[in-house]
Amino acid sequence: MKKNILRFLILTYLFVSGLMFAEEVPVPPSAMARPGGTGGDTGTPGAQSIPVDMYVYALAIVAIMLIVFFTKKYKSKKI
Repeated sequence: MKKNILRFLILTYLFVSGLMFAEEVPVPPSAMARPGGTGGDTGTPGAQSIPVDMYVYALAIVAIMLIVFFTKKYKSKKI
C-alpha cells in the first residue's frame, strides 16, 4: 500500500511539474514580418548548432557500450 502511494505521489509530481515548467514555442521573427505568416522559416542558414550536436557520435558510442555492459551483466546473473 505504501509503495502505491509513493508511486502515485511521484507520478503526480512529475505531471504537475511538467505543466508548470512547460513553455510555448517562440514565433520566429520572419513569421511576424509577413502578414498572415505561418512561420515557415525555421532559422538562419549557417547558424551555429547547439553544443550537444558536437557530441552526438561520442554519446552514441557510450550508449552502445552501456547496452553491451548491462546485457553481459544481466546474462551472467540469468534473471
